[in-house]
Amino acid sequence: MGRIAGVTAAETRERLLRAAADVFAERGYDGTRVADIATAAGVSNGALYAHFPSKADLLVDALRTHGRRLLADLFAADPDRSITDLLLAIGRWLPRRRDPRGYLIVEALVAARRDQDVARPMRDYIGERAGWLSELVRLAQSGGELDPVLSPNALAHFCLLLAMGSALVPPSLHAVGDDEWGALLARLAAALTPPGVTARPMAQTRTPR
Repeated sequence: MGRIAGVTAAETRERLLRAAADVFAERGYDGTRVADIATAAGVSNGALYAHFPSKADLLVDALRTHGRRLLADLFAADPDRSITDLLLAIGRWLPRRRDPRGYLIVEALVAARRDQDVARPMRDYIGERAGWLSELVRLAQSGGELDPVLSPNALAHFCLLLAMGSALVPPSLHAVGDDEWGALLARLAAALTPPGVTARPMAQTRTPR
């Protein structure tokens, strides 16, 4: 199996990322061989290495691509929502049951503790996410939605802890009602608004599943 006739390099890369996400989710990082991903994608090992230098890079790129899709869906659902509403919408989604690809972060975090080849690209990935969240916080502060005395980096770190923790404690281990969780998030958001500003009710739009 080499390059598939009529398929572009970009399409081959996309095919590999989808296959990697599925195989890693099913077998875990340690239980997955590069050949397993190549077979699932319908390409040769050589074609895989032409796009990704290692299994570790493939894991983190699959995670990065999956996360972008979730965020793209959320933005597309309501592009005009406030930044605070966007963060709350993401927060409301966290405790919900995910498709298997949604737990790629667990595989990546566990692998990063054992394997420096995974830890290096994971630091870059986490840095990207933290930077994106920090920028959202700064925009919300400049727009008067969040208290300007808050540290954007600290709030981004808090959001990352919530996101990573939600993958480690899925509904099958401990469930919480949507209304209960939403009420807690709304209270937290109200505490983060500038003094004297009343937090707006969160927009009730559908979040990705």
